[in-house]
Amino acid sequence: MSKLDELIQELCPDGVETFPLEECCNILDKKRKPVTKNSREKGEYPYYGANGVQDYVSDYIFNGKFVLVGEDGSVITKSGTPVVTWAEGKIWVNNHAHVIEEKSGTMLRYLYFYIQTIDVTSLIHGNIPKLTGRDFRSLKIALPPLEIQREIVRILDNFTNLTAELTAKLTAEFTARQRQYEFYRDKLLTFDVLKEGTINFCQRTLGEMFDFRNGLSKGKEFFGKGTPFIRYTDVYNHRTLRKKDITALVECTEDEKERLKVSRGDVLFTRTSETAEDIGWSSVMLDDMDDCVFNGFTIKATPKTKELLPEYCAYCFSTSDFRQYVTKHCAFTTRASLAGNTIAQYRMTIPPLDIQSRIVNVLDNFEKICSDLNIGLPAEIEARQKQYEYYRDKLLTFKEVAAT
Repeated sequence: MSKLDELIQELCPDGVETFPLEECCNILDKKRKPVTKNSREKGEYPYYGANGVQDYVSDYIFNGKFVLVGEDGSVITKSGTPVVTWAEGKIWVNNHAHVIEEKSGTMLRYLYFYIQTIDVTSLIHGNIPKLTGRDFRSLKIALPPLEIQREIVRILDNFTNLTAELTAKLTAEFTARQRQYEFYRDKLLTFDVLKEGTINFCQRTLGEMFDFRNGLSKGKEFFGKGTPFIRYTDVYNHRTLRKKDITALVECTEDEKERLKVSRGDVLFTRTSETAEDIGWSSVMLDDMDDCVFNGFTIKATPKTKELLPEYCAYCFSTSDFRQYVTKHCAFTTRASLAGNTIAQYRMTIPPLDIQSRIVNVLDNFEKICSDLNIGLPAEIEARQKQYEYYRDKLLTFKEVAAT
């Protein structure tokens, strides 16, 4: 029997009670302060948002040890659990992350691990995920005696360190291969337009090539049935979209279906997020859709001409050049945003269709080779993470106290 088993047998043989999170810690959300990017003064103190450090600023709000939990934006992991960050020292936190500190009777480090095991999928609604303050305060926490909390934290800290060392080595190798692919992709999509007269290349703004429109905004009560609906995350996570990728549904009017329909060749761009790095990501629809609309946090670009292959566009809008243009020209108040007229000013090179097709063929093959080379590394990284999560969740699963 392990030391942890012995402690559980001795201290809570009949089970462990659960409590609302707000009874287990001090919630400091009222002390948070958002600062627009333009008004931030650069400095030494980490500036945290929903997904961790965003910037470094000249002042701080908090000083100590804290657990930060994403409130809105990309606040949920693929497994449906919250994005949780450990923060120490003098920090600034904006209003996109909940902030908690330790309270007598509960170890903060224990809460850091435990909150990562809670499935919050049922608490998230609408286009942009949000873990509201009320739902956050009500999260159920299984709270064993302090001796058991300490032993669990000791085990998980050791396991975390070992997993991090192995993952770092694998990630470095994977990153090197990914950069190699991106280098050759960008090289292949960089053209000398001075040769325009020889090989019939031209440059045009996206405004000359596309019409732009924002998408559908609806209350949460409209989701779950009706018309196929392209979500923000569908665009963010896919360079191209097929019918099979669209699983969400929304109720909408016939007028909305007509105005906001998505067809083959349409390009969707993410238009708002917490950071500039998360906007302007694109996904190109490659299937003909009979009935489909898109969400209000993306922009749809509909081709005006037949001079562009959709598959070629999918590669063009993932290049370093386009990403740099987006981050340089986006607007930023409390959130980063991108307008259709901003995208419209970007200039792209348009080779003849046969050359576009050859480029797509080369990049498809290159991407497949890189994917085959890289498949073992991400799989190993994922396996390590799943192993860690399995043991973490097992350690943090307790028999509940029987109802009286």
